[in-house]
Amino acid sequence: MREIVTVQVGGFANFIGSHFWNFQDELLGLGADHGSDTVFRNHHQFLNMDVLYRNGETQQGVLTYTPRLVSINSQGSLGSMSSHGTLYNEGSSTPLEVTTWTGSISTCASEPHKKNLFLQSLYEEGLEDLKLASSNERDTERGIQDKDIVESLESSVQFWTDFSKVHYHPQSLYELCGLWMDTEEFDNYGAGREIYSGGLRGEEISERLRFFVEECDRIQGFQFIVDDSGGFSALASDLLESIADEYTNTPILLYCVRAPSSHMNPISRKQAIARNIHDAISFSKLSSFCELIVPIGLPSLSRSKASTYLCVEDKKPYHSSAVYAAALHSISLPFRMEPLGPTADSCYVSGAVDVYELVQMLTGHDRRNMVTILDAAMPVPPLSGKQFEQSLLRNLQPLTPETADREDLQAVESMIVHGALGSEGSQPSVSEVTDTVNGAYEHSSTRPKFCHLSVALCPLPIPLPFPSIFGNLVGQRGELLSSPIPGSSSRGSLDVHSIPMAARLRSSNAILPFLENRLLNLRRYGIDRGAPATELLRSWGFARDELEDMEETLCKMVATLDDRYQLSSDSD
Repeated sequence: MREIVTVQVGGFANFIGSHFWNFQDELLGLGADHGSDTVFRNHHQFLNMDVLYRNGETQQGVLTYTPRLVSINSQGSLGSMSSHGTLYNEGSSTPLEVTTWTGSISTCASEPHKKNLFLQSLYEEGLEDLKLASSNERDTERGIQDKDIVESLESSVQFWTDFSKVHYHPQSLYELCGLWMDTEEFDNYGAGREIYSGGLRGEEISERLRFFVEECDRIQGFQFIVDDSGGFSALASDLLESIADEYTNTPILLYCVRAPSSHMNPISRKQAIARNIHDAISFSKLSSFCELIVPIGLPSLSRSKASTYLCVEDKKPYHSSAVYAAALHSISLPFRMEPLGPTADSCYVSGAVDVYELVQMLTGHDRRNMVTILDAAMPVPPLSGKQFEQSLLRNLQPLTPETADREDLQAVESMIVHGALGSEGSQPSVSEVTDTVNGAYEHSSTRPKFCHLSVALCPLPIPLPFPSIFGNLVGQRGELLSSPIPGSSSRGSLDVHSIPMAARLRSSNAILPFLENRLLNLRRYGIDRGAPATELLRSWGFARDELEDMEETLCKMVATLDDRYQLSSDSD
């Protein structure tokens, strides 16, 4: 077994995680549905879901299958969901009795959040019924209700749990007591310092993580998703340091994610300086405790080339998190591909790697770059010879901010293509997809130094609570249509059932603007004589020698990718 333990820290990280686990749950449901497509029914033959999931049993003897996950967020962020989940019914609240107090007692209790239509449907019918319902009669009965659910989600999602269709283990959901989600000042690195070490939080979180790690046979790594736009970055940094100390030889793949709302223009110069120095500090600290860091989150996903076939509303984290989750699902597929031998493997998948191999691939080869760009094509264009070769690489667009539009002959890449469609909607074999993708690179004017390719036949399944973000050129199986479908400009899970995807992690000097901006801002606002953020950083608890260590770390990252900078640095 090559288990992965997933950690989600902060609001937007958990929005992404909710979609990510919905994809996995949908795969499990389709695999048990005799009426689903063969490629979904057979997915267990080439994708080992035990890599991400654990088997368990309730006190009543009911078998469970839950994500190997620790989710951390502020108090009150779970909406109508209990922090104990819905399976085990543990931790039922009882009235507080204080026997040593003789005075009057007043109780302040907030009204519980009401379940939306989607959560009500899960509650009323049971998650298992929802996953296993496959008859035409049942589908007809649910047709109107499903439409109402989809429409309701578009207008009512407030919490990441509002669209989650997954059962979680009681050890998975951790709320930071005393840190409420409406805290306005929890928006910078300084606000999050001491949160992890305060009280028993650090030990409680570590115990939950230890619960999942110690039951692993042979853990291959941690998949760590953190919303680094505010104070959760500091908490994540402390947790990462603890993980690095306790699990020394276990690689950490870190995704630093941000919602479009975190890129809004600051009101004042003071806010702009605070945000810029936060970005520099946050990135420097987080990158110190992982093998590979992937920044994710464009200032405007809706206006980017990544949304060519999508209708994303930036103001809705429910929308943007779905796109980023789809890319993370794709990137994680090679980690759970089953090596079934030459004949069987070639039928369904190829190019299986584990987290350690991926890290070595992208940080080795004469380039020890820890920062990687994430590209995605959603959906992938049809597999049709020259047309596909010309459009595949062009459709792969960065989901990493502040990247340069340049080709790097020394780049190292790892790409996954899954669910690709052939001409007229046919399903090509793994070898046909491999040959066509390799042809795209061979006919490209500039080629990376190295590219590892993984291919799977299984497309991305679109679960019911997925947002209506597909444009009217996307068909039911994610095929790109020659003419738009009349009616609404956006289509959702009732119209699009699956899509072909491609995603790529790229170690390239195209990340230089991202790194240089953080280095220059650290110097300009924190280190140079008369730096305007000196007092702010002091209030965050940073001494000058710590800032200089961060500067050195960022300098090395930039110098690794830019020989001219190395020469300039030496001359200084």
